[in-house]
Amino acid sequence: MLPTGALPPRARGTRRPARRRPRRHAADAPVWLFDLDNTLHHASHAIFPFINRAMTAYICERLDVARPIADRLRVEYTRRYGATLLGLVRRHAIDGHDFLHAVHPNEGLAALLRSEYGLRRALARLPGRRIILTNGAAQYARDVLIGLGIADLFEDIVAVEQMRRGARWFAKPDALPMRALLRRLGASPARTVLVEDTHTHLKRYRRLHLRTVWMTGHLPPRTGGAPHRTQGRPHYVDLRIASLHQLRAGRGGRPERA
Repeated sequence: MLPTGALPPRARGTRRPARRRPRRHAADAPVWLFDLDNTLHHASHAIFPFINRAMTAYICERLDVARPIADRLRVEYTRRYGATLLGLVRRHAIDGHDFLHAVHPNEGLAALLRSEYGLRRALARLPGRRIILTNGAAQYARDVLIGLGIADLFEDIVAVEQMRRGARWFAKPDALPMRALLRRLGASPARTVLVEDTHTHLKRYRRLHLRTVWMTGHLPPRTGGAPHRTQGRPHYVDLRIASLHQLRAGRGGRPERA
C-alpha cells in the first residue's frame, strides 16, 4: 500500500486503515482496476437510490427546475457524459466539488452497505496491484472501503476528482484519464484488468487493449425482470462473472474463472 498521503484525505470520525509497508510487485504482475459501486458492493440495494434522490434534489434547487425535469437531466447527463457531474459542470457551470459533497452519503453509510460474503478473501488472493477507479467522490470511496473492511487491500483510489485535468472534469469512460493512469502506474494495458459493472465502460477501454471483466452479480434486473446473467458475453468482455470469488489471474495476466 502506498503511504497514506497517496490516498484522498479522510473525513473526521472515519477510521484510518492500518499502515503496512509498501509491497514490491514483480514487473510482470497484473494491475487490477476495480470499479466501486455495483462491483465491490451492492450499490443498487440502497446507496444508488440515496444518491439518485440527492442528485435530483440538488438539480431541482440549483437549476430551479421541476422534479421530472431534474430526473431527466440526471439520467441524460449520465448517458451522454458518463456522469451527471460532467453535464452539470459543462452545461450549467455547477461547482463540481459542491455537487459531490452534497449527493454522496456520509453519516449512516454503513447501514446502506451490502456486499457478498467473503469479499476480503476473494480480493486478497488476487496477485499484483489493486486500485480503485470510480466516478464517485474520493471521500465516499474511502468510506465505502473502510466500511467493507478492505481499504488496506488497495494501493490507491482514483476517484473522479483525480481524473481532472486543470479546470476540466473527466470521468469514465473517457480515454484521457485512463491513459494518464496507466502511464503513472507504468502498467502495460495487456496486463491491466478492469473489473466493472458498466459494460459501456468496458467496451470503450477494450479499445486501449485492457483486459476486461464484467461483474453482473449486483446489477438490478433488466427491463421486464430478466437477470443479466442470461444475456450472454459481449465480444469486448474477456470474462463475465456474478461473484468476485470467480476471479483469478491466469497466464499472462489474463483474467480467468476460479
